[in-house]
Amino acid sequence: MTDADHDVDGSSESSAATDGGERIEGTFLVTAAEADSAVLKDVESGQVHALSSNPGVECDDVIEGVVSLDPPLDVSYQLVETSSRRTLPVERSDEPPTAHSKELAAEQDVGDLTREERAGTGEIHVITVPEDDTEAAVDDVLEDEEQLRSRAARLGVDRVEVRSSPGVLSVRYMP
Repeated sequence: MTDADHDVDGSSESSAATDGGERIEGTFLVTAAEADSAVLKDVESGQVHALSSNPGVECDDVIEGVVSLDPPLDVSYQLVETSSRRTLPVERSDEPPTAHSKELAAEQDVGDLTREERAGTGEIHVITVPEDDTEAAVDDVLEDEEQLRSRAARLGVDRVEVRSSPGVLSVRYMP
């Protein structure tokens, strides 16, 4: 732990909770947004925070910031600081998986998943699927946009791209 990780009094401070649990700093995915409320999911812990108002966020936004319990009942939260806000597109690509992704898929059994860091930032997930079920597998992956966006936010990337060819599905988390 570095000196920067300590408060003035020398105690360490978690990035997850401060001030006795009343303030939570993190990266949040907006999972629901209405005119007068919103729901944020902490992409690290999975904790859900219902906001008592909507500070202008939209569903699927990724927010880096701080939420704080909303007094006096402390049952809802307010977004009290925002250091960044972005959207993370999830796209089905017409491009086939790379040759490297196809090689990885050929080395594993149907149903297996290989995760590999990208050069620089991000990850590539390669899944070997039954050739006849490739399109259904792509549809299944794309249906879970919340999970794809949460993982992309944890990785600090800006977009998710799903590529496929018969028997191979790759999910690319890219800057």
